[in-house]
Amino acid sequence: MRQSMVARLREEGLITTEGVAAAMNAVPRHDFAPGEPLENVYQTNTTLVPKVDAQGRQTSVVSASHIQAIQLEQADVRPGMNVLEIGSGGYNAALIAEMVGPGGSVTTVDIDADVIHRAQAGLHRAGYEQVNVVLADAEHGVAQHAPYDRIIVTVGAWDIPPAWLDQLSPEGRIVMPMRFAGISRLVAFDRSPDSLVLTASNYRLGSFVPMQGDGAATEQFIAVTPDLGLRMDQTSHLTFDVPALRKALNTAPVTSWSGTPFDMPDELELYLLTGGPEVAMMYAAQDAVDQGVVDRTVRNGTPALVRGDTFAYRIKRENPETVSGFETGVLAHGPQAYHVGNELLGMIRAWAGRYYRRNVARITYHPNIRLNTADNTADNTADNTADNTADNTADNTAVATGLTGWYTTKRHGVLAISWP
Repeated sequence: MRQSMVARLREEGLITTEGVAAAMNAVPRHDFAPGEPLENVYQTNTTLVPKVDAQGRQTSVVSASHIQAIQLEQADVRPGMNVLEIGSGGYNAALIAEMVGPGGSVTTVDIDADVIHRAQAGLHRAGYEQVNVVLADAEHGVAQHAPYDRIIVTVGAWDIPPAWLDQLSPEGRIVMPMRFAGISRLVAFDRSPDSLVLTASNYRLGSFVPMQGDGAATEQFIAVTPDLGLRMDQTSHLTFDVPALRKALNTAPVTSWSGTPFDMPDELELYLLTGGPEVAMMYAAQDAVDQGVVDRTVRNGTPALVRGDTFAYRIKRENPETVSGFETGVLAHGPQAYHVGNELLGMIRAWAGRYYRRNVARITYHPNIRLNTADNTADNTADNTADNTADNTADNTAVATGLTGWYTTKRHGVLAISWP
């Protein structure tokens, strides 16, 4: 079953190197999920051993094997390396231990004592007791085993703490699920030559349970109705006329189609959120979909362009004439539905014409920079409207620090995304 799991991950292009394949073939995943049915353990898209808090939210899981394969491929772990894993569970640490070999070292840290005990037990059962298992707030790293050639973060992190950079070797890499603009992306950050700036070598779709402790952060969520809302970064300066948007939901929608394929939706989503006028993520409960209030694409989140009393969001339909067999479209509600829908449609066509491929965006992280403005998120890429104008101080600061495109201030630095 383990070999079959690895074969499927290879077929899907998620495992591309022999080191990752060998590690996933070697480590008994079931030792880290006692009591779970084996058919679940060796599925590629199934998370295991969830821990749930009093509010019913998952605070820890053993990640799905396809996500672990993606991160390990991004990390490029090599024999002899010293690796820190942020967020424990045991299985991933065992995979890393296989990859670094007897000449390397692995440390895994978690804030939750239950998770640490579970990881220790799994590592003992599987025979990987050489892994350093540490109970601590990972916001501060694990200084006693530094410096690290790789830091692999398996919790949703909103920022990069100074301790991680201090404990990273000069040519080290951080692989993390970075949270921004209401979404998450698995980003592999490297130090730029002769600079503290981190530059993404690649990024992929992926999300994890949010970080706890000193590094915890929550997104803003604006409820339009009990079943529908907008999510954005906690530092976003966007504001909404909620009563007007609620009223817009009751208007007949305007639907238009782009003629472009609905393909690589995660790349299009990233572009819509960071490539032009600020866009929020719209989410809906299943009841809103079942009742026909919104299209089914909103159930798992879709970018929505909001202009006062009107909003538009991305949808799709079957179209055999496109490369993917599906076509991207726009559905708009409100008094300005035609105009706002066309604006979002133009953004979709711009992406399809210029950026229809993977890993186009340039993602950088600039530590120790803060923009001196209450509007901590700015957009320098589009023609600003009255609803979307960023503070001039932020613009001037961004120019002074060499930032271009979309950027957002975090606790310890600034994340910037541009579309060359």
